[in-house]
Amino acid sequence: MPSSSFGSPLAAIAAREIAEFRRKHPTATQVDILIADACGVFRGKKIPVAKLEGLYRDGVGFPGSLYATDITGETVDATGLGFDDGDADRICLPILNTLDGVPWADRPSGQIMVAMRDFDGSPFFADPRRVLAGVVERLSADGLTPVVAIELEFYLIDRDRDPAGRPRPPLSPLHGRRQNTVQVYGIGELYDFDTLLNEVYDACREQEIPVDSVVSEYAPGQYEINLHHVRDPLEACEDALLFKRAVKNVAVKHGIDATFMAKPYPDRAGSGFHIHLSLLDRDGRNVFAGDDPMGSAALRHAIGGLSATMADGMALFAQNQNAFRRFQPNSYAPHAPSWGVNNRTVSLRIPAGQPADRRVEHRVAGADANPYLVMAAVLAGAHHGLTHTLDPGPPTTGNAYRKVDPTLTSSWIVALDLLDQSGVFEDYLGRPFLDVYLALKRAEREKFFATITPLEYDWYLNRV
Repeated sequence: MPSSSFGSPLAAIAAREIAEFRRKHPTATQVDILIADACGVFRGKKIPVAKLEGLYRDGVGFPGSLYATDITGETVDATGLGFDDGDADRICLPILNTLDGVPWADRPSGQIMVAMRDFDGSPFFADPRRVLAGVVERLSADGLTPVVAIELEFYLIDRDRDPAGRPRPPLSPLHGRRQNTVQVYGIGELYDFDTLLNEVYDACREQEIPVDSVVSEYAPGQYEINLHHVRDPLEACEDALLFKRAVKNVAVKHGIDATFMAKPYPDRAGSGFHIHLSLLDRDGRNVFAGDDPMGSAALRHAIGGLSATMADGMALFAQNQNAFRRFQPNSYAPHAPSWGVNNRTVSLRIPAGQPADRRVEHRVAGADANPYLVMAAVLAGAHHGLTHTLDPGPPTTGNAYRKVDPTLTSSWIVALDLLDQSGVFEDYLGRPFLDVYLALKRAEREKFFATITPLEYDWYLNRV
């Protein structure tokens, strides 16, 4: 396999990154190599710090079948990336600016993200990061720079499940009790796990993950931490993936689990993944800005595209059976491609704020979704709307759950079929990628539904 060496000036950048890492972490002995699969799960290996120069110069091998790995960790050969190509390795090179320390590790360690290259050195077609990069390039060709911020909700849960094996809120170190009521924006609930949340902040700051505010969300043990706006969607997604890793590992250090599962409790709020999006023109002006609270015509065209492509993108926004359980009435998870101003019951919200800061908040995806794929779908939808000057129709005021008929599918198989038939997403994401992703998720769905649940035995075994 040919070498994938960084050439100058990348070699100089690599040398500076390694030198800075060694200066900040002089006792580190090992580095975690991280690569996010199609489900957004990190996979990888450890290397000695002494091998960092070789990693930047020559890369590291991972099989292309990594992107055919389902949520259980098994390879789906129907993707064509397993035995069909000999389970061949590709070279993976470091993603610049992701080399950093691991604050929660028991021994001084580092971590770095890598991206896969194909045999000819081009980005690997099945890598979701490559898919997002292609969409960003199309916006850039039209002189548009996305400015994005990500919000992620998650639950803290007890490592010991309840007597039925279900999750439950953890005991607060502050007073030894479990949260049992909905206290949205509750300050006291933040202090229940103050030490843990502060350590998450410290870990993110050390890793230069741009964390912002933290709030207690709409269920016991649920929190949301926002990330700052950045001008690079790829960087925003890397920050989101590393943020999730930090939250989970800091929680474990405190004897608690953290989960980004979309719907861990049937009767409580789901956990969402919201994207705030604005677009800058070549002169750095926000094309969505306007004195009208509904923003500019460009903003409404972008919303028109997001609305038109939302149903087709559901298999990207909800990547497993549990994720579809979020979409319930009055749950803050939208059920139709609705939009409005300062309205959290719609799927596409224009937040209140200054005219220069107009943006749209996309509220559909679950917190367990792959950030690269959600971002790619959102940017593709917005660009599609701008390109075709799509009209989103009138905004929704008041309760969208009552005023707008539910049209987004709650069926995983229907969502996969809609994505398969989508001309827009075939155009933006590429047919080869879609074929791999659809084969992967259809096989994962078949495996899921091949399992007979305890509820089925309880309901049917002795009654029918």
